[in-house]
Amino acid sequence: MTDQTPPLDQVIDARRREMAAEHLLFGTIRFLAERHPELLNELEVSLGHLWDRSEGTARDDEAVREIARKFIRSLRAER
Repeated sequence: MTDQTPPLDQVIDARRREMAAEHLLFGTIRFLAERHPELLNELEVSLGHLWDRSEGTARDDEAVREIARKFIRSLRAER
């Protein structure tokens, strides 16, 4: 037996960290966009530089950009 965390637990922990980071980041962007509406436009323009870090056939830059677009649309809908 090793001292390493089982792989499934690592995946669960990583997903929980991801969810927490998304929540905090989304809240931060919401706060800033209320005070600086041009922020969402700037973020949208920057999406061309966003890419998927996966390799091979799993890589889908456009899928990553579409997720970011959904976040931006959601923030715009809240205004």
